[in-house]
Amino acid sequence: MARIAGVNIPTSKRVPIALTYIHGIGHTTARRICEAVGVDQARRVNDLSDADVLRIREFIDANLSVEGDLRREVQMNIKHLMDLGCYRGLRHRRNLPVRGQRTHTNARTRKGPAKPIAGKKK
Repeated sequence: MARIAGVNIPTSKRVPIALTYIHGIGHTTARRICEAVGVDQARRVNDLSDADVLRIREFIDANLSVEGDLRREVQMNIKHLMDLGCYRGLRHRRNLPVRGQRTHTNARTRKGPAKPIAGKKK
């Protein structure tokens, strides 16, 4: 079981796919990591040597913000918007969609389950 950036990545998957299990690394970044480190993208994680895993870990630590640091940074950015009192910050504060989506219908993921309104029968 390879452990990179505090995450146990699956051993049976290909290296670029397994790297996407780390928060902050997507498909493009995973491919770029493999090219920079010199790991073949067709190899599986359980085929990697300890030296390969160490090179990947060092590259990620040196060049990318992932997992806890990235989550903290995103939360600080949201908190900054809320402290400013700008429109996006107000939308975050009220738990409503931030990016201009409609809320008359839909937006159930952000607003939570529907609450019945008393006396609204037809």
